[in-house]
Amino acid sequence: MSTRIFVPCDTTALSLGANEIAELIQLEAQERKLDVEIIRNGTRGMLWLEPLVEVETEAGRIGYASISPADITSLFDAGLVDGEQTHKTCIGHVESYPYLKKQDRLTFARAGVTDPISIEHYTSLDGFNGLKNAIKADPQHIVDEVKTSGLRGRGGAAFPTGIKWQTVLDTPSEQKYIVCNADEGDSGTFADRLVMECDPFMLIEGMTIAGLAVHATQGYIYLRSEYPVAHKLLNEAIGRAYAAGYLGDNVMGSGKRFDLEVRLGAEAYICGEETSLLDSLEGKRGLVRAKPPLPAIVGLFGKPTVVNNVLSFAAIPFIMSKGGQAYADYGMGRSRGTLPLQLAGNVKQGGLVELGFGISLRELMEDFGGGTLTGKPLKAVQVGGPLGAYMPESQWDTLIDYESFAAVGAVLGHGGVVMFDETVDMGAQARFSMEFCKIESCGKCTPCRIGSTRGVEVIDRIRSGENADMNWDLLEDLCETMIDGSLCAMGGMTPYPVQSVMKFFPEELSAKR
Repeated sequence: MSTRIFVPCDTTALSLGANEIAELIQLEAQERKLDVEIIRNGTRGMLWLEPLVEVETEAGRIGYASISPADITSLFDAGLVDGEQTHKTCIGHVESYPYLKKQDRLTFARAGVTDPISIEHYTSLDGFNGLKNAIKADPQHIVDEVKTSGLRGRGGAAFPTGIKWQTVLDTPSEQKYIVCNADEGDSGTFADRLVMECDPFMLIEGMTIAGLAVHATQGYIYLRSEYPVAHKLLNEAIGRAYAAGYLGDNVMGSGKRFDLEVRLGAEAYICGEETSLLDSLEGKRGLVRAKPPLPAIVGLFGKPTVVNNVLSFAAIPFIMSKGGQAYADYGMGRSRGTLPLQLAGNVKQGGLVELGFGISLRELMEDFGGGTLTGKPLKAVQVGGPLGAYMPESQWDTLIDYESFAAVGAVLGHGGVVMFDETVDMGAQARFSMEFCKIESCGKCTPCRIGSTRGVEVIDRIRSGENADMNWDLLEDLCETMIDGSLCAMGGMTPYPVQSVMKFFPEELSAKR
């Protein structure tokens, strides 16, 4: 009987030589006349340990971390095929590793466990059970389960998913659409990519259930063009789903139709905004639309459209398999379920952490992140992407919850957590925030287009000591104008990081003495 050895095939592992590792393991096994089967799985999300090689044993899977080509021979000498744990790279039973064991893995339960494009692997671990239940249910029941779950948009706006679906269901139209926003552009975020690279059938299942819920027959995944591995795996998974009857004219023999395809994004941050994304999907330049009308009523090609983030759709299979209440049992307050958090920046243990809402930011960074990579004191952390506020130490005990973050002027967004040690120049970070908006603005509204350009100029004057007090007041007024007058969150949130630097790190925005 073959020994199964798992080598990840996601972008992070590939960038660290996982393909070569897999080839060398196979060659070494052949030379030693050992019967092994190499399975290319996804990542567990412990990115600082990649490539993480796992060996299946009767007692569970044993992991060997940060493997390099130079380790292969010694791994076999130390009993790799038998799951021996004497090698210096061994981390023991992977499922028992503290970083994983302390998590609440609902969405990422299969990540790193299975071959991402194996339907057999997917269905062996509850895959498509949610779709089976959805086919038996009427659309309103599906929507009600999503409402019961308390699921809110995981892309940043945190709008109740069930309410959005209800609006599309209630809007009469011969044609409706399901659109997945997979244009993951926020700094420090990679959870969407991991869903698509490690468990793509979950996204396919979630979007198909959404189609059944609102009577939509066509879905599109608007994928960030910088994700070639996700693009390849998604297309392969979609092809296999069609062949197995999970997509197409007769989904699981139900007589119901749902078609799905991937469209590559326009390499523009603004296309992460849902209406700009819709314009881009239609073949136009990505410009923000005025709302109302909402996309749920007048969306893609003028038809009612569900637009949700990857993580939102990825939560649906669990909800429809286990029930909305089972999902709602996690979390706190109005923030129900789990949020896949992503630790990045100057962090010792960067990776993905899925937890129910309610842990503090400090616990996340210390218990999971292990502090900074440099070992120097942490100075600030930006949560929620480049439009999120820089949070000082006085706010690190804030609970990870939408309302708790809003109460301190911060945003949770897509769950990206970027850490900075004491060497960071916060004045430079404030300037970067304005410059980012200047570059990425779609240009449709004046407060964003002109405000960000003037903002960079004003910050430069402040930092050079030119009429500092007057320009400080001008920057404050400019930020308020952008917040109140911008058409979308691009201009409306750009001032958040700038204002946080002005409030908590004012001396670093002033001229250097």
